[in-house]
Amino acid sequence: MNPLLTRFANEPALINPEMLGLVQGNLVEAAKIDLSRAVDLASDDDDFWPQPDSWAARYRPYVVKDGTLQIPVKGVLLHDFGWQLDSWATGYDYILRAFKRGMEDGNVQRIAFIVHSPGGTVAGCFETLEKMQAAKAEAGKPVEAFVAEAGYSAAYATMMVADKITVTRTGGVGSIGVVTMHIDQSKLMDEWGLKITFIFAGKHKVDGNSFEALPDDVRERIQARIDDLYQIFVSAVAEGRSMDEQTVRKTEAQCFTAPEAISNGLADNVGWLDDALAAFVADLSNPSNDEGDDDMSNKTDNSAPEASAENTQPALSQADIDAAVKADRARIGAITGCEDAEGRGALANHIAMNTDMDLDAAKAMLAAAPKETAAAPSGSQTPFDAAMDGNSPDVAAEPDNADPKAEDDGSDTIALARRFGLACVSAAAA
Repeated sequence: MNPLLTRFANEPALINPEMLGLVQGNLVEAAKIDLSRAVDLASDDDDFWPQPDSWAARYRPYVVKDGTLQIPVKGVLLHDFGWQLDSWATGYDYILRAFKRGMEDGNVQRIAFIVHSPGGTVAGCFETLEKMQAAKAEAGKPVEAFVAEAGYSAAYATMMVADKITVTRTGGVGSIGVVTMHIDQSKLMDEWGLKITFIFAGKHKVDGNSFEALPDDVRERIQARIDDLYQIFVSAVAEGRSMDEQTVRKTEAQCFTAPEAISNGLADNVGWLDDALAAFVADLSNPSNDEGDDDMSNKTDNSAPEASAENTQPALSQADIDAAVKADRARIGAITGCEDAEGRGALANHIAMNTDMDLDAAKAMLAAAPKETAAAPSGSQTPFDAAMDGNSPDVAAEPDNADPKAEDDGSDTIALARRFGLACVSAAAA
C-alpha cells in the first residue's frame, strides 16, 4: 500500500479530478524516494534546513537568485510532509518553512512560487495559506506566482498569498472546489461470498464504510462537511483575488485556460515562465518602483478613488466598477493571448498592463515588432539568463535619460516601442 496515496483515503481533497491519473502516478514515484535516513521534522528551523552538501538538500531546496527566492509548488501537495520531491510531491510544511525563511532573510527581496500541481489534501492547505499571509503582512515583501503549467485546486489556494498570478499560454488554473467519494463494495462482497460484520459501540462509528450502501443521512452529513470546506476555499479566493464570493462560486470548480483566467479574474498575466520571472526580477530591481508598492497585495483594486471636494463627477456604482474591471481584464487577456504576442511576450505584457492601447492597435504594434529571441545577438544571454546567473543584479527598466544611441546598439523592440509612444519598456523585452 502506497503510504502517500492512503492520505487521500475517504478524505476530502482539493484536486483536479481530470488529473487523477497524474495524482496517482506522482505519488507512486514520490514513494520510491528513500527518505529513511531523515529524522522526524524538527521544530527548530536550524535543524530543518540541511547543509548544502547534504543528501537532503535536494529535497528541501532553498534557491535564491538575484534576490528572488523560488519556491517550487509541484506535484501533489501533502499535509505533514516537509519535503519537495521534484515534480511529484511537495509538502505544505516545506512551502511554509521556505516562505517564512524567505520573508525573514535579508538577502531575499521577493518570493516567486513556481507552480505545476493538480492539487492536494485539504488538511494543511488553508493553515499554510493563513500563516503565509501573516508572514507577508509583517515583512511586506512582494510575492508572485508563476503557473507552468497547472495551478489547480489546492495549488490555486496556496497562490492566494501572491500579489499577481502569471499563467503560461498553454497552462490553466481553477478547480475551486472540494471532492470526496464513497465506494460501495457490498455487491462485490456478495459475489465473493463474503459477509462483513462490524462489532462496534456508538451509533455512527461505522458510518460511511465501504461494505454497505451509503445511507441518505450519512451522505447528507458528508455533504455538509464538503460544503463547509468549500466555503473556506471560496472565501480564501474572494479575499486573495479581490472578488465577491458569488463570482467565485459561479466558476463551479471549472478549470480555465490562461486567457479565460485573465477574463474572469483568476489570473493577471499570460506569459512563459522565463520571460515572466525575468520581468518580475527586473521590475522590482528598478528603484523607481520601490515607492507606491503598498497596493500590490490588492491585486485588482475594485474600489473607486476617493472624491475630492472639487470633484463634481457622480460616484460610480459597484456594478460600473465591476464592469470596467471585467472589460480591462478581457482586454489584457486578448492582448497577451493574441497570435501576434507569440515570441513577444514581454512587449505584449507591457502594452497590456502599462498603456491604454486597444486590441487592434496592440496587434499592429506587436506584428511590426521583431520577436524577442531574434533581437538578441547570437550567443548572448537572454534577460532571464542574466537574472538567473546572478551576474547582472541591476536588471531594470531603461531610464528616461538613456543615451539615444542605445537604440542603434540595443534592441529594435525598444526603439519600435518608443516610436509608438511608450515611455519605457522593461529590460525583459529587449
